[in-house]
Amino acid sequence: MLARGRVSAVDSLDEVARQVATCRLCPLSKTRTNAVPGEGPGDAKVMFVGEAPGYSEDVQGRPFVGLAGQLLGELLESIGIERGDVFITNVVKCRPPNNRPPRVSERNACMPYLERQIKLIRPSIICPMGNSALSALVGRRSVGEAHGKAIEKGGVLYVPLYHPAAALYDASLRGVLFEDFKALKILIGKR
Repeated sequence: MLARGRVSAVDSLDEVARQVATCRLCPLSKTRTNAVPGEGPGDAKVMFVGEAPGYSEDVQGRPFVGLAGQLLGELLESIGIERGDVFITNVVKCRPPNNRPPRVSERNACMPYLERQIKLIRPSIICPMGNSALSALVGRRSVGEAHGKAIEKGGVLYVPLYHPAAALYDASLRGVLFEDFKALKILIGKR
């Protein structure tokens, strides 16, 4: 077995998914129905990273399949991108109880899986969706200040976005998300 966080010539997205499915590194593994490693092509140019799976994701074992996922689909469609053309995942691969934010220890346990996915896919743009993903990937804490603004780090362009679920609770963010996706489309065209 590979050491966590290391990529070798034999590593693959399928291997990461297999390890996520049997992971017992944090207490979330005890309450999950299904781990949710993520999905999309191994050569995706764009990767979307949320916080953690919700109820529907836990049941189906797929990322962003609930109401937030439906909105993400609309956002992608609005800029002419098919869901199957991007890689979609979360920082934490198992659902926290009652959809609470992941604890730092849970995030730290899962980060090596996300880091391996990033190394294997090598996306040119990563979109952290929400404060937890932004903090984990870029070190900044507030999407409110950073949304829609590109941040270059390690040769990758990070474009922070509000999490689609935020727009389900605060309708004023829906328009902001659609505007940020328009800006994202321009950035994708330049990469």
